Amino acid sequence: MTALKPLPHDSAPLHVTGRAPYVDDIPLPANALHLAFGLSPVAKGRIATIDIAAARAAPGVVAVWTAEDLPRRIDVSPGAHDEPLLAEGEVHYAGQAVFLVIAESHLAARKAARLGKVEYEEGTPILSVEEALAANSRFEDGPRIWQKGEAAAAIAAAPHRLSGSIEIGGQEHFYLEGQAALAHPEEGGGARVTCSTQHPTEIQHKVADALAVPMAQVRVETRRMGGGFGGKESQGNALAVACALVANAFGRPAKMRYDRDDDMVITGKRHDFRVDYEVGFDEAGRVRGIDFTHYARCGWSMDLSLPVADRAMLHADNAYHLPAVRITSHRLRTNTCSATAFRGFGGPQGVLGIERVMDGIAHALDMDPVEVRRVNYYADARLPGAPPEAGRSPEYLGQDKGAGTGQRFAGALAGAGKRFGADHSPPAPMAEAQTTPYGMEVTDFLLNAMTRRLLESSDYAARRAAIADWNAESDVLKRGIAFSPVKFGISFTLTHLNQAGALVHVYQDGSIHLNHGGTEMGQGLNQKVAQVAATVFGVDPAQVRITATDTGKVPNTSATAASSGSDLNGMAAKAACETIRDRMADCLAGLHQAKPSDVVFEGGAVRIGGESLTFNRAATLAYENRVSLSATGYYRTPDLSWDRIAGRGRPFYYFAHGCAVTEVAIDTLTGENRILRTDILHDVGASLNPALDIGQIEGGYVQGAGWLTTEELVWDDRGRLRTHAPSTYKIPACSDRPGIFNVALWDGENAADTVYRSKAVGEPPFMLGISAFLALGDACAACGPHYPALDAPATAERVLAAVKRARG
Repeated sequence: MTALKPLPHDSAPLHVTGRAPYVDDIPLPANALHLAFGLSPVAKGRIATIDIAAARAAPGVVAVWTAEDLPRRIDVSPGAHDEPLLAEGEVHYAGQAVFLVIAESHLAARKAARLGKVEYEEGTPILSVEEALAANSRFEDGPRIWQKGEAAAAIAAAPHRLSGSIEIGGQEHFYLEGQAALAHPEEGGGARVTCSTQHPTEIQHKVADALAVPMAQVRVETRRMGGGFGGKESQGNALAVACALVANAFGRPAKMRYDRDDDMVITGKRHDFRVDYEVGFDEAGRVRGIDFTHYARCGWSMDLSLPVADRAMLHADNAYHLPAVRITSHRLRTNTCSATAFRGFGGPQGVLGIERVMDGIAHALDMDPVEVRRVNYYADARLPGAPPEAGRSPEYLGQDKGAGTGQRFAGALAGAGKRFGADHSPPAPMAEAQTTPYGMEVTDFLLNAMTRRLLESSDYAARRAAIADWNAESDVLKRGIAFSPVKFGISFTLTHLNQAGALVHVYQDGSIHLNHGGTEMGQGLNQKVAQVAATVFGVDPAQVRITATDTGKVPNTSATAASSGSDLNGMAAKAACETIRDRMADCLAGLHQAKPSDVVFEGGAVRIGGESLTFNRAATLAYENRVSLSATGYYRTPDLSWDRIAGRGRPFYYFAHGCAVTEVAIDTLTGENRILRTDILHDVGASLNPALDIGQIEGGYVQGAGWLTTEELVWDDRGRLRTHAPSTYKIPACSDRPGIFNVALWDGENAADTVYRSKAVGEPPFMLGISAFLALGDACAACGPHYPALDAPATAERVLAAVKRARG
């Protein structure tokens, strides 16, 4: 099947040769204008005076606007109407746009933006979780609370109890292509906008609102992005709106792009969190009750913080069946850039919280952390049984509890036996329903079987024993190994976003033009959708041409986010292609006195009985017989219902799963560390394109490991971001990837009716990077008897501090 081939990215030759055009590469007319924002250096204050005379007089400057020069109040928020394009009397973070320079060149605009003189009556910014709590500075009246069962009573009754906290840092998106937009004025007061965005329809909506015209008078086009990761879901609104306003006012094209420093200062990051927990558990490590408190530092405006914090709560269970749980979430307003969407959308923060708990339980009981995780797993969809023994394989349950950790696991793995056959027995009924903390039944869990396979293939038990021997002999260099799983829900939690459209034309020569509502940001979405279309028509994917995402072709699109790009747009494209294919089949069957069911599209040909035509010839015949060869396709995800206030319902269509084993080494004198080896087994259902999926898994893991190790965001006590350049903010480089990096795909189909039974792959692998963080904690724990309580990111300084805590 064409949709299951490991084909290269459709733009790969353009990427590697540097010929792929991005927004900044588009040739501009000679009269184009260039824009730059003048930014506030103050995190909180009232604007006393603005003197922009020097900026207006600077060479090449056409105009300088403040909020008073705008035609009306212009809002650029995704929905809360709390982000003015230019500051209106007050500033709320260091980096907020105060005025807009309009010039003849990019350099002239940037130079002039430095000449504006603004005086502020500076206030005391709210920067930390503690300060926000003290000031009751938040985005909802109080914390959001979801619960299942009676957590407090279950904790109190448990034989063992544990409490703790973990600090989780934010993350800069660091997309290679910065934020950029270009607007051309259109007749009637509209605009045509080309921009680097994951959400063309939101740009269309915000531009239309700013220009006071209907959305139909604004057209937004996105050919490709040089990375997005969630940072281009809402953060591009300000640039596109500013360009459209200027283009409309001056009748000239207008372009804006942030330089890297400005991009990092202005735009939002991943939400940093503090997660407090109290857990009650038994002698086997099984959780009896747990209470989480999430503190999310959201920044100055709401942006997407509420659904991000919701998703952190939704993934607070990760892969574990929690019989009694309470989750409290505080969404705190601070005088920092507005935190925004980032790969995983809050899920990674929730997952890391429960993974810290599992490690804490293992340390308290002197158990292998994998053993604790397995005993708390949901039951597999393909295996019999139910909690409380759901996480244990039959061969494991019979092991002698008096044996050493390495021996216990060696015995457990010896019985795993068949690597491919045994894991795929027919589904068996479960003894009782398993529900998440938000009441959704888990029926498609795969991690028991996946864990067994990965522990075997990675030689986990023998390596853990070898690492223990190493650490007993080595005083300075310590090694650690850790396993982490992920169960990640796939769908937008705002239910109405789970829809997509596509437009397909088959031309009379057999070539195929396809347009869909998703955006290509390097993940290979267009290639996957082209393979879907090619499979329907039985042709080579090279015959399918996908053009730029365009609101004038496919309306009312959702953001390419929530790992939904292939699921939604692939199904929409499939529906459109099937409509055309069926029309062609009806026509050809009539011409050959056959039934439409006898017409087969395969291998670039169309077979009708004993006769075979090329697809190109079939298209010509359909055209000559006046058959419409154009169709739209539409898809909406079924079986979703969600009440975010109550925290109850079915927010996800299905779950994607993965697991990873990572080995690290640390220097106990300096805190320096390295990832030595990583083994991953990931569930993508029936992969649409294994090559692209493995690339996403590798990239997701490295980005996740970077978040938790080297990527540290630092604000000073005045609220200024000090890590705003590659010189001070460290993303992983090629040398930081694991020296040994083994990635395998779980062989199986999605139980849910997705496009060719595939599963989403964008976000779930990101959380496999948590295994690197846990492995560093394991290495620190080898230094002494005390729990090291490592915080994230685990920089060299934090690793060194954790080593000292372990030693006491």
